[in-house]
Amino acid sequence: MAFTLNFPWIEAVMLASVRMTTFLVIAPPFSTNAFPLRIKAMLGIGLALAVSPRVTRGYASPDTAGFVVGLLAELVTGALLGFLVMIVFSAIQSAGNLVDLFGGFQLAQGFDPQMMINGAQFARLYQMTALALLFASGGYQLIVGGLARSFDALPVAGQLDLAAPIHALTVAVGQMLLSAVQIAGPLIVVLFLADAGLGLLTRVAPALNAFALGFPLKIFITLMLGVFVFAALPQIVAAITGQAVSLFTGIDSGAVK
Repeated sequence: MAFTLNFPWIEAVMLASVRMTTFLVIAPPFSTNAFPLRIKAMLGIGLALAVSPRVTRGYASPDTAGFVVGLLAELVTGALLGFLVMIVFSAIQSAGNLVDLFGGFQLAQGFDPQMMINGAQFARLYQMTALALLFASGGYQLIVGGLARSFDALPVAGQLDLAAPIHALTVAVGQMLLSAVQIAGPLIVVLFLADAGLGLLTRVAPALNAFALGFPLKIFITLMLGVFVFAALPQIVAAITGQAVSLFTGIDSGAVK
């Protein structure tokens, strides 16, 4: 019994799996150590098989050197797209870091090897909640869908115009910083006003030593008002997911086939 192998189809699926797997290793919510590397590789191959009708359409099998260059191109493309999503979702973790910094929790900073986060309590809490909301709301499907649509504008083994992804990364960094300040801004303003009030009280009555009450007061305010930021996380995650998908669309529209 003889079997005929369709080598162009196999090569196209391999190239797509490289892009998918690289993206899953870098981009949330799949980048955490809760997903073993074996599972990420299997998921990447499965997603490549799912988009095989799209990636194999019009694919021409190159020579060995061209295939190696295509592998490197898919590796770079997957890394750029994954890094783009990681930057966008870093806004939530950065907002948690700002809350920890102004609320006095930064002294308990530590590295979480499971979530790959270096931060204190609110940074880890916000990040874990955002990842849970991504799975609960189906936002990860929008991210994977945006990655699948990238094969239309960026075909496997095709040329990539680096101007589009570099511009998208620059925009994403600015939006990440702005989103972090917007998320934690109201609480930061309240904590700043608390510090200003304690300073004025110390100026009026130095014997009270009001700054000695600063740490417990700021911790109490952070715990009380941090609940409102936590309650707004579903809307924040939905907005950030749409932002990541729109950045995908911007890269696709600026890419050169």
